Amino acid sequence: MRALFPDNTVLCNFAAVGRLDLLRDFLRGRGRWVEAVAEEARASARHLPILAGVHREGWLGEAIAIDDPDDIAGVERLRRHVFGGSAHEPRKHLGESQTCHVIVNWASFAGSVWISDDQASIRYAQARGITAWETIHILSAIVADGDMTAQDAYDLMLDMADHDRHLTL
Repeated sequence: MRALFPDNTVLCNFAAVGRLDLLRDFLRGRGRWVEAVAEEARASARHLPILAGVHREGWLGEAIAIDDPDDIAGVERLRRHVFGGSAHEPRKHLGESQTCHVIVNWASFAGSVWISDDQASIRYAQARGITAWETIHILSAIVADGDMTAQDAYDLMLDMADHDRHLTL
């Protein structure tokens, strides 16, 4: 089974409009997340309380821990040298760095999909051969599955944008 790794931007997009159910149903049990993304979502739940349900309901599974020293070093190199993280902000870009590292380096997640609306991480993922989707791709797939009309999906994306979410329309 190919895992689907949404980042916190995607979780927040759906949370902002009260439609995490759409994302959950689309993932169909294939959703996963790393510890940093789980922590970002926990922090974002202070502003978008509906996000607390992701942890409570467990539909992204247990957060993937990265505790091997070589993996930790690889994540940190990626965070600092590719995504521009700094020593002063040790959590900045940690979620995308952990996720991309896991997809590229762990055989158990080879072929997994990175879902983000962060353009820098999308470009990096694609350059590394990782399939990368954005919110628009998820909603397009939901439309293709017949679970939503194209107009409703577009209206939902406009609603996300109206809630200060930054995504490709």
